[in-house]
Amino acid sequence: MAASELIQDSDDVRPHVEATVTTTNPPTSPHPPRVANGNPTHHTPSPMPPADTQHGKNKCSKLSSRLQQCQLIHTLSNRLKRQRDYIKITVTEERANSLPKEWWKTGVAFLYALFNLFFTTVVITIVHERVPDKSANPPLPDKFFDYVDRVPWAFTVTEVNGLILVGLWFVQWIFLKHKAIIGRRCFFLIGTLYMYRCVTMYITTLPVPGKHMVCAPKLYNDSTGKIWRILRLISGGGLSMTGSHLMCGDFLYSGHTVMLTLSYLFIKEYSPRWMWWYHGICWLLSASGVICILIAHEHYSIDVVIGYFVTTRVFWWYHTMANTHVLRRAPNNYLSRTWWNPVFNFLERNVQTTVPITFSWPVALPSSCRQRYRMVEGGREE
Repeated sequence: MAASELIQDSDDVRPHVEATVTTTNPPTSPHPPRVANGNPTHHTPSPMPPADTQHGKNKCSKLSSRLQQCQLIHTLSNRLKRQRDYIKITVTEERANSLPKEWWKTGVAFLYALFNLFFTTVVITIVHERVPDKSANPPLPDKFFDYVDRVPWAFTVTEVNGLILVGLWFVQWIFLKHKAIIGRRCFFLIGTLYMYRCVTMYITTLPVPGKHMVCAPKLYNDSTGKIWRILRLISGGGLSMTGSHLMCGDFLYSGHTVMLTLSYLFIKEYSPRWMWWYHGICWLLSASGVICILIAHEHYSIDVVIGYFVTTRVFWWYHTMANTHVLRRAPNNYLSRTWWNPVFNFLERNVQTTVPITFSWPVALPSSCRQRYRMVEGGREE
């Protein structure tokens, strides 16, 4: 008797046993031998030898033992598979719960940014009425202006670079998987930085940085005219190239510097490190745009320096608190003493881990394209 077994590692694991049994019988003659008187001779069957019986029993016991082993392996394999599936589901749920979308919070942050942008146009309109007359008050001394002459088209380069960076960041944000969390961070920082700008513009009004600047006439008590100026400034996006920004006084600090710097910081922070060429191009657009502000003599050097300093510090403070979760509960965390810490806790309370840089399609893909997309989908876990 020969036995072989096959155990396959699959979802339905069952032992497969093939047995070939060969039985040898003693030869029998078709007719029993006869003797002289014609009667057949009767023979008593002899018992099997003890050795053969013991050999057969050993083979049967081995086969039974192997069948028991197969059954044990099958049981353990099923239990391990059930345990493995359970652990996999648990990990997936934990990661999903640690990064909830909470789009309603993103909407609140968007309204906060929208309000401060609108409030900025109101403050610019108010400050414009207090700007000293450039014929009586010459521009303040500036070292950069002493060494670099004005280039008229340079400010157009600044605004074009700013539009390119904002467009790149918008497209990048659309394809981010966790766009809800990243979006409310962006909206909160934009609103906060422009709120700071409203404060600095209102408390200190600087004279125009150059006599080349054309400022709209003052309206004084004409409230209706001021409202139309606010609407015109909003419709043109606050850009000089659209002809909507003809008011002066919004110098300290530079709003163009804020947008150029903040766009680059978000592009670099939420894109993979291997895209160094992309980061380099965006850095050149941002740096050249900031320099062109000074070359065009549209802002004092102090406006640009303060704009860069405030933007980078607020961005780094916020992301330090967001990515270092130990700081949130540390008693000696001085960053938690900022006035916007309660707002930060409101926006980031349920974000329990660092946001990974993962890209996904903004709309659901057809089922035929999902598998191909998974093969080329890129991301970075940090």
